[in-house]
Parts: sequence; C-alpha cells; structure tokens
Amino acid sequence: MEGVACPVARSLDVIGDWWSLLIVRDAQYGLRRFGEFQKSLGVAKNILAQRLKHLVEHGILDTQPASDGSAWQEYVLTEKGRSLFPILVALGQWGQEHCFQAGEPRTRVLDKAHGKPVKPLEVRAADGRVLTVQDVRLDRPPTQG
Repeated sequence: MEGVACPVARSLDVIGDWWSLLIVRDAQYGLRRFGEFQKSLGVAKNILAQRLKHLVEHGILDTQPASDGSAWQEYVLTEKGRSLFPILVALGQWGQEHCFQAGEPRTRVLDKAHGKPVKPLEVRAADGRVLTVQDVRLDRPPTQG
C-alpha cells in the first residue's frame, strides 16, 4: 500500500484479514508453535503457513529455535506485534458490546492482579478529555498530482 496516506488502510493491509489477527491474539497469550496455532484456530495448514509467513515478513512475528531444543521453530511477537495488544482489546470490547445476545457466554479480558474486567478503552485528547469522532478531524496530506 505504498503511497496510501491512510494509516488505517496500511494497517489493514498488514493485519486486516481474519486469521492474522487471531494468530496475533493467540501469540499475545503465549502460543508459539505452528501446531498450537493450528489446534487453537482450526485453520487449514496451508492458510496458517501463509499467514505466519506474512506476519514474519511484516515484522509482527519473528521466528526462533524452539525453547525446548527440539528441531521445531517458534513464532514470537516482536515489539511491533506486542503493540497490537490495545487494538485486540478494543476490538474485543466492541465485539462484547455489539456481537452477543444478553446473557450469551463470551471471553473477557481480566486484570490478573484483581480479576476484574479491563475498563473500556477511550480515546483522549492531550489534556485528558474523552474524545468522540465529532471532536476530531483528519489532517490529510496534500495530494500529489
């Protein structure tokens, strides 16, 4: 997406498909091996291999020798990959609010120290005010032509 000025479009080009975000989610919570991802997600092996390769090529994951000394390799999040954590939390919070019926069981993100649900994420101004879409504007670069 070189030449596209929209950071949302560029981000979606890297992590916007269904499987990539689920792989990153699972990696955030400790999965590291191909077989672990495959078992957790139920994704076809060829699709998983393609998505893992894409995430490595884009610096979201890195590969390293297996920690147990076996011949396998492990996939570990890079700093770039770890920085997707708030995106996954926000997406999950949106899904909890809009994609479940009342009383339907759902996965929640809890604070390990207190066992309480994480507060909903908010967009804030530099001075601390909570912002909505009505409170912001896009600053688009001039078009090249």
